[in-house]
Amino acid sequence: MKINKILNYSVLLSVPIFILSSCSSNKYAATNKVYKEQAKSFGQILEAFPPANQQVELLPADQQSFIGSVNFGIRKPGFIILHHTAQKSTDQTIRTFILKSTQTSAHYIVGRDGKVVQMVNDYLRANHAGVGKWGNETDLNSCSLGIELDNNGDEPYSDAQISSLISLLKTLKKKYNIPTANIIGHSDIAPKRKIDPNKFPWKTLADAGFGLWYDSVLQVPPPNFDPVTALRIIGYDVSNMPAAIIAFKRHFVQTDISGVLRQGDLMILFNLYQKYI
Repeated sequence: MKINKILNYSVLLSVPIFILSSCSSNKYAATNKVYKEQAKSFGQILEAFPPANQQVELLPADQQSFIGSVNFGIRKPGFIILHHTAQKSTDQTIRTFILKSTQTSAHYIVGRDGKVVQMVNDYLRANHAGVGKWGNETDLNSCSLGIELDNNGDEPYSDAQISSLISLLKTLKKKYNIPTANIIGHSDIAPKRKIDPNKFPWKTLADAGFGLWYDSVLQVPPPNFDPVTALRIIGYDVSNMPAAIIAFKRHFVQTDISGVLRQGDLMILFNLYQKYI
């Protein structure tokens, strides 16, 4: 049996790999210092031996102990969630993410010009997903990477931006072995409250190997086809069916964004459902 090497907590403190040149200047020196201090405190929590505040409260001390296993590692992300910033520039989004009062962040920002800024270490939890659900996952912040696309939500995504996004996805998917189907949008996991990334070229991404798409030849579903079950199996929260349908159509249909499944929508859904079962 192959034994994984022990990962030192210092990996949490690694310097982001994608940065704009301006981000390394004194302009962000104060917030970078706060980042490093917070990351250091997390490292100290991991380094504590035995772990602090993890004892079984209802057991006496002489009935429990800690012995360190050599077989462990840092938890890795299993999903990538795409967003649009709904702001005017990368700099504006950076300012949003360095203010404590916003309580929001993402791992990466991809600018309109194709430049990529990393703001949170991949192994740390960023506050990008909020309240949402995908399949059985209800805390997407804890198991995903968040990528913000510099876009106001109602404009085309530039070729440079999509090209850089694909390069970033290629790196992340390979590094963390993220399943193709687990590259999704914010509106997919939070259909009742989010629309981002709006008007996004999901097929372009799927053609590059990131996210699923339906086939060019579609079949009429059989009479016993259940769209509720199909949406649930794909991952959508079906507790509010109109919202789930809208989110599905926003991603895969992108026309007639209504809460009603028409014949063409059902054919797309049936085709995708078969890729998930």
